[in-house]
Amino acid sequence: MAKSFVMQLAALATLFVSLPAFITLIFSIINLQFPDAADNYWEVESAESAIRYTIAVLVIFFPAYLILTRRVNQARRTEGELYHTLTRWLIYLALLVAGMVMLGNLAVAVYTFLNGEITIRFILKSVALLAVIGAASYYYTLDAQNYWQNKEKKSVRIGFAVLGVVAAFVVFGFLNIDTPGVAREVRIDQEQIFDLQDIQWRVEAFYQETDSFPSNIEMLYQDIPAPVVAESREPYELRTTGPDTYVLCATFAHATPASERGIAKPTGIGEDIYLQNQNWEHGAGEKCFERKIIPLQ
Repeated sequence: MAKSFVMQLAALATLFVSLPAFITLIFSIINLQFPDAADNYWEVESAESAIRYTIAVLVIFFPAYLILTRRVNQARRTEGELYHTLTRWLIYLALLVAGMVMLGNLAVAVYTFLNGEITIRFILKSVALLAVIGAASYYYTLDAQNYWQNKEKKSVRIGFAVLGVVAAFVVFGFLNIDTPGVAREVRIDQEQIFDLQDIQWRVEAFYQETDSFPSNIEMLYQDIPAPVVAESREPYELRTTGPDTYVLCATFAHATPASERGIAKPTGIGEDIYLQNQNWEHGAGEKCFERKIIPLQ
């Protein structure tokens, strides 16, 4: 009986991991399918990251939940009344936790709606939340009454149906994000932007100190290695184009994501120059960023 009781705990534990992950997956898909003009670029990135994470969680934990639940239900058909009593307590505790999860997520949904989220998102998230938590609660309410012990075939069919629904959302979520290969290339593109920003800062500091440009990038890194590009990409290039202007060049695999475009903001000091110096938008292939030294005030 101890082994079966531990399996029941494990089944509920995997459920408590899978359920929030599935809800987060649905919410993230909704956010991407119904974009809001008020969204910041990092909110789009956050939704895509959440989809990757929840897919990883569901692929591992949800099949484990189904397998454990199947074995627990088989054990409950042979164990004594004490085991049924203990599992019934666990199920009621699970229902309590599910109710708290639903209320908490509903509160978050209402908060984001009051904070300006578009109505269609709020409606879809609320419906999805009530459907997911409601279906799980209904299943376990019947389970606490030993309903599924006499309905084995029906229980198995429900398990396959739920697996199909989760798999469909996982596939749809995967279609809303970049493939692993593309995600890697985009991440390398972002790292190159960070490198170029560091080089730009060092060029400007060098110019303010010496009133001249360095002859190469390595001159800016006296005590540490200069940034190196990934294999198969052209090295970074620094070219002087005037007495106080220069370009920084790099090769990119993909264009700047739409969610990150047009985020540079003026400061009121050399506004046009500042905007030019902060513009890191690029297409696929080689891109040279024009830069101008801003005189010290």
